[in-house]
Amino acid sequence: MILQTGDYNTLRIEEETPDAFMMEGNITLPKDRQSSRLRIGDSVTVFLYHNTKMELVATLLKPKGKVGDLVTLKVIELTPAGAFLDWGLPKDILLPRSYHEDDLKVGDFCLVKILLDTHTGRVIAKEKLEDEISNETLTVKEKDVVQMIVYKNTDIGYQMIINGKHLGILHYNEVFKELFAGDVVTGFVKKIKEENKIDVMIGKPGHARVMDETDTILDAIKSAGGFLPYHDKTPADEIYRVFGMSKKTFKMTIGTLYKRKLIKIEETGIRLSGS
Repeated sequence: MILQTGDYNTLRIEEETPDAFMMEGNITLPKDRQSSRLRIGDSVTVFLYHNTKMELVATLLKPKGKVGDLVTLKVIELTPAGAFLDWGLPKDILLPRSYHEDDLKVGDFCLVKILLDTHTGRVIAKEKLEDEISNETLTVKEKDVVQMIVYKNTDIGYQMIINGKHLGILHYNEVFKELFAGDVVTGFVKKIKEENKIDVMIGKPGHARVMDETDTILDAIKSAGGFLPYHDKTPADEIYRVFGMSKKTFKMTIGTLYKRKLIKIEETGIRLSGS
């Protein structure tokens, strides 16, 4: 049997003691309220990690991430060995000092990758991610919908981790809200440039993006009694504050609604057809 440390495993309960269940692979599952209904012979999905005694144990708790995941975790303690982060289990996860990106303080949140230490077999965290991410061979193409995590701020935009594999730039002039490291958003690959540099945007590409927003604008007009004082000369930040979309998307969407004869475009705003 191959046990996956730092991940979920389905194991059978073979013995029971007053304080714990003994599972196949000689893994201990300490008893708690969650395990009160378990019996010998049950097959149970558990998470495996090392406790404070460095013993490989099981838990029914679900941590904030498993090996391979990128997650944002809170700094609980600083020691000469590194920072300990809260990942939702009784034993905090270690971010070794050699894997720190910046100086950390207790209470800070940092974006890390969870991985197995090849020397000790223990689960650790890593904040320095450049060697974990590469654009050398891309697994995405233009217009692909992707999951993105905010990584860093640059002079031109947010550096985003794409599908946990690549780096892209979300330009500041194409996002209308503040983002923070570790924020997860859905977006798409806008353009792939020379040397596999990637520009990304939040939301969906092209027609799918516009169709998603038609209901947003229609509902807003109906809620306002059939008329809204917003048009193509309304400032972009005001459009984003009211509708949660860029001005470009707003103009494309009202154009679509107008062609479908669902709204009328007037000099001072947009009106529901029939109002």
